[in-house]
Amino acid sequence: MDIQILILFIALTLVAEILGTIGGFGSSVFFVPIAGYFFDFYSVLGITVVFHLLSNLSKIYMFRNAMDKRILLLIGVPSVSFVLVGAMLTKVLDLTVLKFVLACFLIALSLFFLIRKNFEWKPNALNAITGGASSGFIAGLVGTGGAIRGMTLAAFNLEKHVFIATSAMIDLFVDSGRAVVYAFNGFIHGHDLFLIPFLFFAAIAGTWIGKKLLDKIPQVHFRSIVLVLILIVGLVSLIEDFI
Repeated sequence: MDIQILILFIALTLVAEILGTIGGFGSSVFFVPIAGYFFDFYSVLGITVVFHLLSNLSKIYMFRNAMDKRILLLIGVPSVSFVLVGAMLTKVLDLTVLKFVLACFLIALSLFFLIRKNFEWKPNALNAITGGASSGFIAGLVGTGGAIRGMTLAAFNLEKHVFIATSAMIDLFVDSGRAVVYAFNGFIHGHDLFLIPFLFFAAIAGTWIGKKLLDKIPQVHFRSIVLVLILIVGLVSLIEDFI
């Protein structure tokens, strides 16, 4: 990879990590479209899971004092279970159709919650399990399911630090599961491993910057910021792939 292209890639990765930290649903939702400009789809899956593991470890450390263990279990267990199913189907299903459905889903739900500001999705077991299973399955299939999990957690209206810590821990388990399947499928390529030190830097620096910015954001505005970021992701995905 040319040095100028590498610098651009790392700079965009840093921005993805900052936005992912502020949004609370992980950097992969921004990183996957960015990496797609530099690598083929299956390489993107492998690189993303490595970067996300580093990203989540940095978030867990920096937000280690805040976590909702009940929601962690209710969302985390189905997420890990279904990420394995999604990862194993990467070579079978039509990803173009799935990406279109995902983009429309994110746009519709984010707009709904932005318009209905007082609506809250009750943090009961059924809603948490449904959101966890959906986000895990999509993460395994197309590399990013954090936006769906972010939508679930945003609907629960969690305190921002609890939101990020809980989401990062769930993500760590999800990434560990799909990393095994991706490695078995040959998506983690040896010639891409030189990126690990750069990805590590972007994960640490991006999380730290994102945390500093997040501390300046009032809790009352946090939920709206998450939803706007999810809306942008949906719109960009729709425009990029289908228009």
